Amino acid sequence: MDHSPHNQMGDFLRAQRARLTPKEVGLPATGSRRVRGLRREEVAVLAGVSADYYARMEQGRERTPSAQVAEAISTALRLGPDGRDHLFRLARLSPSSLCSDSEVSRELQQTIDTFPYAAAVVTNAASRVMAANATATALFAPMNSHDTIVGALFLDGSARQFYVDWDSTAQAEVCKLRLALSYTPPHPEVAALVEKLLDTSKPFRAMWNDENVTGPPTASRVIEHPAVGLLRLTLQRFDVRGAAGLELTLLSATPGSQSAKALERLSPHSSFDASIDASFADLARKFDNSVPRGTYSLLGEQGYDGHEGRPA
Repeated sequence: MDHSPHNQMGDFLRAQRARLTPKEVGLPATGSRRVRGLRREEVAVLAGVSADYYARMEQGRERTPSAQVAEAISTALRLGPDGRDHLFRLARLSPSSLCSDSEVSRELQQTIDTFPYAAAVVTNAASRVMAANATATALFAPMNSHDTIVGALFLDGSARQFYVDWDSTAQAEVCKLRLALSYTPPHPEVAALVEKLLDTSKPFRAMWNDENVTGPPTASRVIEHPAVGLLRLTLQRFDVRGAAGLELTLLSATPGSQSAKALERLSPHSSFDASIDASFADLARKFDNSVPRGTYSLLGEQGYDGHEGRPA
């Protein structure tokens, strides 16, 4: 199936104006409306451009608007920072970013290894893991059946069990892929991954066609690990300087919490072994045989209702 991005900017603009109502932008809602959201003419009025020029942009006949026009349309469509940057890249108004496939430096590997009680992962633009510390290796062992984190998220049958917050996690990762694809030229792995997921995953296809570029907050993850139970983790992401396209992700837990104790069990300083080669079932079986059942549930942790460690 052909999913080539022949008119990415037009698709994006149409989706964004469909999200807005005349009332939201201070326009009167007059007459019957055959389209959802704003009309093209209304966006043109708000942006201060001609209706014909804006129509050409949506139709793909005008692909190189000026920065002033792109800024005006961003304002008219109430785009947030991510949406504005996305439009500027689609209009070829932002510097291209060369996605790096270089090896992770020894210094960076040493840095992530200094976080024994945090999971540290370095990924490329297509979410392929380039480096990880031992805690991250053990944390994501159940999801190692695919080449990329996003691939496992949508194609691994255990993903919705592993990611308790699967919906928000999936939305955030789709937004990241969309932003990565708008760079010129796009990373070949990103284009190939998007093509594969559009063909094989209905949930991915629905999220991708939604054209959302903001996504839900991504400052946390809730993971049900078969070996150590439920973990409520804080997530932070950092660009790797000198290696465009590489990103460092740190997952940590509140000190002293049950999540922190569970994460510590996965660290290299723990006697508990959660090998990356073990399957979801293997890890669960190993854990069941090593400790009394329920020892590491998160009962009583803030934000949970105490019923089998699931979120309230």
